[in-house]
Amino acid sequence: MPAIFSNLLNAVYNIVDQIYIGHGVGYGGIAATNVAFPLITITAAISIMLGVGCASNFNLSLGAGDQKRADKIAGNGLTLMVVGGVVLAVISLIFLHPLLRLFGANDEIMGLAVDYTSIVALGIPFQVVTVGACQLVRADGNPNWAMLSMVAGAVFNVIFNPLFMYTFGLGIKGIAWVTVLGQVLSASLALSYIIRGMKTARLSKSAFIPTAANAKAICALGMSGFANQMAMTVVNTVLNNTLNYYGEASQYGSTVTLGAVGAITKINIIFIACVIGLSQGCQPINGFNYGAKNYDRVKETLKTLMVCAAIVSVIFFAAYQLLPRQIIGLFGKGSDEYVEFAVRYLRVFKLMTFTNWLQPLAAGFFTSIGKAKVGIFISLTRQIIFLLPLLLILPVFMGIDGVVYAGPISDSVAAVLGVFFIVRELKRLDKLINDE
Repeated sequence: MPAIFSNLLNAVYNIVDQIYIGHGVGYGGIAATNVAFPLITITAAISIMLGVGCASNFNLSLGAGDQKRADKIAGNGLTLMVVGGVVLAVISLIFLHPLLRLFGANDEIMGLAVDYTSIVALGIPFQVVTVGACQLVRADGNPNWAMLSMVAGAVFNVIFNPLFMYTFGLGIKGIAWVTVLGQVLSASLALSYIIRGMKTARLSKSAFIPTAANAKAICALGMSGFANQMAMTVVNTVLNNTLNYYGEASQYGSTVTLGAVGAITKINIIFIACVIGLSQGCQPINGFNYGAKNYDRVKETLKTLMVCAAIVSVIFFAAYQLLPRQIIGLFGKGSDEYVEFAVRYLRVFKLMTFTNWLQPLAAGFFTSIGKAKVGIFISLTRQIIFLLPLLLILPVFMGIDGVVYAGPISDSVAAVLGVFFIVRELKRLDKLINDE
């Protein structure tokens, strides 16, 4: 539950940002933040790769009784998080305008996109450290502190968004500044736990000096999460540019389609946060017990995870189908065309939500037991192998409708593949149990 709440509250403060922007600026502001979203997913990719990779190696080492390696992995991972965040922030600021154009910004929203993204980029190092360090804190057996670190930033956002946006008159820039300050707070809390002393590791100065072998091991086990987020980045970039082109040729216009999809993408983050949170909560259990060859415990955890994730997915599916207007209404009022497209997109594009737990769950599970290559492949299936080609092909024949129907088709195929890998692994675990 702490892992779920940590991810959920992180998602909530992103949505609160969009609610304030939608009411204060309009759907043009949401469209502007939507074209900045690929940069956010790139940040998440680095965060997850280093955080999950570090935590997975840490737990596997502890389970195998290798304390020295566990200590080095923890220190090396933290150093890589800081360096990775700083490098990404510098690159983002240097190439801000061409990046936003690449991510789908049109002339109408470019000014707002620059105002927002130039500030948000300053918080990238703190966001990478927050997500990565919280993974390590959770792996150390203190999920409550990891949750507290994430909650603090979310609460800060909720409280100070209206103050910076309206009282200080900063508009969309105010939302960006609050986001950065919330990330600084969360990172500080996560690091304070590690500085005070971890329960299962002792970090000497030498532990923070990265080695090629440890960096490779961390990146290898974090690669499935990285691949999944980078796939999302590629898909979001293609989606934004497709919405620009085919949206402009439709009765809606490109800013309407970008704004509507941006709002729905943020809403879906809540669903993803719940599923990823479930997967992250099981990571220490699976990693430790698989390393200790306690396969019964691994199988039991996986089955419980599947049931919980399926229930969450059905709940969100029902909400998307039954309450689309209410969900869209959270982000303020828009034109009739905006509401019409947003409702249709939410219902059709997310039609297979009840199966969408399979792919992230399977990718996270295989990563937690050290099978990085399988996790990477599963991470790429829905976004790159299925959805991306459909986004490029279907609109050629169907216009903007091609974008809408690409979602449920790719989700259906990815679900079948997810079932195949999970069933096969359950059979393999049965064999390992019987052989003992």
